[in-house]
Amino acid sequence: MTRLQGRRLPLAVLVAAVAALIASLLWVAGNGSGPPGPGAMTGVVSREGPVHSMAAADRAAGRFADQWDLHVGEVMQFSNGYYAELLAPDGSRATEVLIAPGNGAVQLEFGPAMMWNTAYGMMPARHQTSAAVIGPRQAVRIADRWLSEHHTGLHAAEPDRFPGYYTLHTLRDDHIVGMLSVNATTGTVWYHTWHGRFLQMQEHPDSG
Repeated sequence: MTRLQGRRLPLAVLVAAVAALIASLLWVAGNGSGPPGPGAMTGVVSREGPVHSMAAADRAAGRFADQWDLHVGEVMQFSNGYYAELLAPDGSRATEVLIAPGNGAVQLEFGPAMMWNTAYGMMPARHQTSAAVIGPRQAVRIADRWLSEHHTGLHAAEPDRFPGYYTLHTLRDDHIVGMLSVNATTGTVWYHTWHGRFLQMQEHPDSG
């Protein structure tokens, strides 16, 4: 089950969290071939046909990114589907998407990308009342503390900053296992439970 930890959240955020959780369970149950989920509410679901390689996932994410004048950075393959970072023209990280292998649907990632992203998510900046107060080093400390309590043996890699939050790879003996996110205002931790087992990753030259 998706884990949230931190301050009490407004009702609207809790409703969105439940919607994201249900969508993530559908994604895992259908291995990416089920309904597109809450991403459809933002009008940004794109279907590109079956995706069975990193190159095809990259192309699908790229066509999706073109809608917002973004481009693809890191692409990862997990046992439940593909994941990609989308970058702004200046190279900064904009948001995160999932690519379903079964039907090629591309959508905003469940959880933080939908709920915490202050530029591309369901809760845009005009609805945010708190400024970011957590820096990258503190985000790592928060992530490591959470992992020590919930996933013994894992630790956090360096954080990737997105609008309103950080996403960090989780590591075991310096090998990627999964990922989690830390809210840049509240320090809330959201573990990405929907990916499954990590398989491989590729990075574009301008995604560092």
